[in-house]
Amino acid sequence: MHTIYIDFTDIGDYEDFYAQLKEKLPLPEYFGENLDALADVITGELEMPLHLEFVNMSIDQLEIFEDLLATLEDIEDEMEDFTFTYYLEQYEDNDEEEK
Repeated sequence: MHTIYIDFTDIGDYEDFYAQLKEKLPLPEYFGENLDALADVITGELEMPLHLEFVNMSIDQLEIFEDLLATLEDIEDEMEDFTFTYYLEQYEDNDEEEK
């Protein structure tokens, strides 16, 4: 299975997301940068099996990309060879130790 990691650390909107996605996946030139186009390429054009993993998502990004997550979960339900996971960013404990 081929795994593609998308790091959400510097992703603020869908334009940023699609820019990173284009760097990681062999998307066709005519890719329309919308959720329907993404579903079409995953279900019809990309080599399977494929695992798509989003890392370092923030709580705010969960809301911004709610439709994207729902779309990928729907595709995962429909296709045996496609899996999808996402992970929230880790917050470091910034408390300094007293010396």
